[in-house]
Amino acid sequence: MKKVTKAIFPVAGLGTRFLPATKSIPKEIMTLVDRPLIQYAIDEARAAGIKEFIFVTSRGKGALEDYFDHSPVLEQELRKKGKGKLLEVLKGTNMDSGAIAYIRQH
Repeated sequence: MKKVTKAIFPVAGLGTRFLPATKSIPKEIMTLVDRPLIQYAIDEARAAGIKEFIFVTSRGKGALEDYFDHSPVLEQELRKKGKGKLLEVLKGTNMDSGAIAYIRQH
């Protein structure tokens, strides 16, 4: 029996139900308590054994890509200030190279 290891997230919508907030912020990046909504979905998928993530995006979703990217300057700053707990939280948002792909829907 094969395990599912790839997930596709269709996030190309305009987020019109959340206007005016989604005029400048993708709906997936809107926060619920202290994390963006998409982080909850990623955490759940990882817990289920998903290793590869594909996002079907559209124009204006650059913040989504930035969110999952590594931030060496921020990581270095947290290390320097001894903020290990925050560093671990930040590392939970990073995706390994090749584990994530973005496909733009026109």
